[in-house]
Amino acid sequence: MTVACPFGTHRVIEPVGSLPQGAQRLDNRMEIQPNEILVDVETLNIDSASFTQIRQEASDDKDRIAQIMLDIVDRRGKHHNPVTGSGGMFIGTVKAIGKDLQGKRDLQVGDRIASLVSLTLTPLVIDAIDMIHLDTAQVDIKGQAVLFESGIYAVLPDDLPQKLALAALDVAGAPAQTAKLVRPGDTVLIVGAGGKSGCLCLHEARKRAGVSGKVIAMDYGEEAVRRIRQLDLADVVLNVDATKPVDCLRAFEEATGGTLADLTINCVNIPQTEMTSILCTRDGGTVYFFSMATSFTAAALGAEGVGKDVNMLIGNGYTKSHAEITLEVLRENPKLRQLFSEIYV
Repeated sequence: MTVACPFGTHRVIEPVGSLPQGAQRLDNRMEIQPNEILVDVETLNIDSASFTQIRQEASDDKDRIAQIMLDIVDRRGKHHNPVTGSGGMFIGTVKAIGKDLQGKRDLQVGDRIASLVSLTLTPLVIDAIDMIHLDTAQVDIKGQAVLFESGIYAVLPDDLPQKLALAALDVAGAPAQTAKLVRPGDTVLIVGAGGKSGCLCLHEARKRAGVSGKVIAMDYGEEAVRRIRQLDLADVVLNVDATKPVDCLRAFEEATGGTLADLTINCVNIPQTEMTSILCTRDGGTVYFFSMATSFTAAALGAEGVGKDVNMLIGNGYTKSHAEITLEVLRENPKLRQLFSEIYV
């Protein structure tokens, strides 16, 4: 490794000069530089789009899922799915702090943390895969990871179970961005509202739109719809396939009397849902694509093709105070916390 860079470029093997997230391969040796943090990792929370793709490739065979994951890390030095381009995050225990960072952060050896940067840029070694949880996209491992000087993390809270906190923090950008984007009185559509990020966004949308606003939840399948209704956060719940945009538009307009959304938040973990989000949003409105399954080419050209003048935002996984905002959602909403507890704890 060369002189340590705050952004981790010293770990990039190829292409030289790129940042770690976009690199094809990282140096994942676990001897840390003075500005790095070494963590003993116990659980990976794989990004929903990535885990769905791996499950499909492996036909839900856990041994094949494990081998695919090990092959990704072996080839790339990080868990960066070459198909979806996405990663996930981890929880673990701080093992060592580089001398340049000691005393400069509110962090000590032995602290249990959740990474708030993607596995797509995190040097990772997996020594063993102990358990794969198909229903939660969480994978228990024995391994180690390195956080760079620029890397962000959250010390795990004492009042929430750790896997519950991990599940929420994995999608912390979504509810926090929702809190920023929703205005009182807005009509808000959440596509994929029955998933992890979608449920958290429902809470923030309901809270921010207020009594004069309207929150519409869209998902596909009885289980997802049941989960949404159980939370009692949406004014309308639509059971419709988001890969069929014209059907979705008809269902949405029927539910709203022809009014389109001021803000649409896409949390779906499969491709080809871009046009549903765009068609259901009014001209001058905003579409926030949180899903890593989004094709931004399809979104841009699709909006042009149907003549829709909408603002489109890339789902940045980070926004200021996103960890605090997201964990507070679970504290504020007993029904949501109970749902997450049933799934992840």
